[in-house]
Amino acid sequence: MKKFLLVFVFILGMLSSCTSNETTTYYLIRHAEKDRTDETNRNPDLNENGLKRAENWAKYFDKIDIDAVYSTDYNRTQQTAKPTAESKELNIINYDPKKMNDSIFEQATKGKTVLVVGHSNTTPAFVNSLLGEKKYEDMDDHNNASLYIVTIIGDKKTSIVEKIDSH
Repeated sequence: MKKFLLVFVFILGMLSSCTSNETTTYYLIRHAEKDRTDETNRNPDLNENGLKRAENWAKYFDKIDIDAVYSTDYNRTQQTAKPTAESKELNIINYDPKKMNDSIFEQATKGKTVLVVGHSNTTPAFVNSLLGEKKYEDMDDHNNASLYIVTIIGDKKTSIVEKIDSH
């Protein structure tokens, strides 16, 4: 009887490890266009085009079930994330780009669909961290239209980049 129980527990363990194929999807964007009138301002707001783009991101994500919205703690990233978060009735969760994709983040987002708003250097770095490889370089400083989509199913990780027109 002990052998049977041991074999049963072993098989059950093997089956449960094989069936952990839940899907986690990350949508990663850079903040929308920022106000560049004061080059000394390290925390500018979005300009008029940026505010429109932020609204258009919310429209883009309208038919996508988002479970969480993450943003760095800068005016421009918060303002980019806000319309989508509000339309989904979600709070924006701040993250530190120096501590991205840690075990706490992985556990909190596993099996979910998540929007992450960052910067020209942190967004590709975050994607690379999720993928476990250096696939993407920093974004051009005027590129506010790239959407990185990372899908993780079990141990399989894929990514694509799309350009989303703001109009």
